[in-house]
Amino acid sequence: MDMRVLKVHPQDNVLVALQDLKDGEVVAYADHVYQLLDDVAAKHKFFTTDLEKGAAVVMYGVIVGRATQEVHAGQWMNTENVAHATSPYQYRSYDYRWTPPDISRFQDRTFNGYHRNDGHVGTANYWLFMPTVFCENRNLDVIREALHHELGYAVTDKYSAKARLLRELYEQGASLVDAELTIRESEVNVDRLFSNVDGIKFLNHQGGCGGTRQDAAVLSKLLAAYANHPNVAGVTVLSLGCQNLQVQQFLDDLYTLNPKFDKPLLIFEQQQSRSEEQLITDAMHQTFLGLVEANKLMRQPAPLSKLTLGVKCGASDGFSGISANPAVGYAADLLVALGGTVLLAEFPELCGAEQNLLDRMPDEASALKFISLMQAYGAAAEQAGSGFHMNPSPGNIKDGLITDAIKSNGAAKKGGTSPVVDVLDYTERATKPGLNLVCTPGNDVEATTGKAASGATLIVFTTGLGTPTGNPICPVIKVATNSLLAQRMADIIDIDCGPIIAGVQTIEEMGAGILEYCIRAASGEVVPKAVMLNQDDFIPWKRGVSL
Repeated sequence: MDMRVLKVHPQDNVLVALQDLKDGEVVAYADHVYQLLDDVAAKHKFFTTDLEKGAAVVMYGVIVGRATQEVHAGQWMNTENVAHATSPYQYRSYDYRWTPPDISRFQDRTFNGYHRNDGHVGTANYWLFMPTVFCENRNLDVIREALHHELGYAVTDKYSAKARLLRELYEQGASLVDAELTIRESEVNVDRLFSNVDGIKFLNHQGGCGGTRQDAAVLSKLLAAYANHPNVAGVTVLSLGCQNLQVQQFLDDLYTLNPKFDKPLLIFEQQQSRSEEQLITDAMHQTFLGLVEANKLMRQPAPLSKLTLGVKCGASDGFSGISANPAVGYAADLLVALGGTVLLAEFPELCGAEQNLLDRMPDEASALKFISLMQAYGAAAEQAGSGFHMNPSPGNIKDGLITDAIKSNGAAKKGGTSPVVDVLDYTERATKPGLNLVCTPGNDVEATTGKAASGATLIVFTTGLGTPTGNPICPVIKVATNSLLAQRMADIIDIDCGPIIAGVQTIEEMGAGILEYCIRAASGEVVPKAVMLNQDDFIPWKRGVSL
């Protein structure tokens, strides 16, 4: 059997190239021999049989497209000869039987987390600043610059040192063209004052006023979810006063979400303050006192059942669905079997995988909710002149994901194979252990923002092309689908799934290793690259069409 290609599912009529293949080459796979009619780059696919125009293209065992013209075995599959297509789906009360993976390796393991009074356990300990309206963003920026630098949280200090070096070279009349901008570690402020406070985070956004009242209502629930998050020790809120999103609405949503909310909550309204300077000074002063108290909290052991893992993919490639996503899916299955919680979101990237997910839903109400959310989302996209079929980005297509159904079925692999216990709308909090579906866009930042709102305490993010996406309060672990990316972007990648493609490690072995890394990250023993780089991306979804 030729190890340069892979058939993902026995029913597929395409093969995936694991290496670059040339026109005219002969490939032998499973007692069949194929002569290539085109060059086929690694991550792309070629047909294993002749197909008439309109015939179904099958990958992952399901329809992922239809031939737009007659094609032949050995021909490269591309956007010219295949268009997106999926099969219809419905709830059919399927008797799904799940065989959990062997969890003996992890059975008695714990992680060291921050225990909250409501019984949840955080993987980090952050103080959170949030504005109720975009008018307060500048005040947050001023506070961030002051506190980050003085308290030792500013990774940008190294770039300030480089800018200072450029200025010194210029003042000395030295050549700047080939200047080496090397700085000593001693020139960068890394001394953290509060060792048990992992960071001070700022949720700048563009909402709260000027949009629809519905936008403000959704934003309020989102901010309440972040304030209540297990990774948050305390919250400072800045309000202007006259905006759509009133402080009282935020408080109502917060205490509806958690009637026993007892974290420090500091609220400052600018239109009631004597001056901007007084507002900022008071906010910094009271927050500092809160940080002193937050620093007294220590990590303590907790069972793995207390972990909530968000699984995400972005800047995906043709290897995503056969290396990193299945490996993350195996880690997700392990955690579910251990009593933990997994969040699979990105509804536009579940297009074509609906029936598989519906057949794993024992609860009819959840299944019908999923169908309703998917159909409403898809209809809104169509009404706007778009659709799920337009979801693959140019980068996705270039690297082998030529239809949304191919991308979606590969993306769904990161949720594993366990039953779906619940379906959550945007900002709804996961309350049931097991695999939960969360309605978010596929957009990287909007999706990670939504996962954290639903309670993810870690996010495992797979990527084939590389992305700097992170989250302010939920550590994001980057998993590369291929070793070339892991080597080229080593500063942002934590785990390399390339050994799966090379055939030197199994999906199960890699998945167990991913869970091991998650345990260490949850305990603060390793710091994911996105956290080290302060990749604190936060974009609220306004419930418009975002793919």
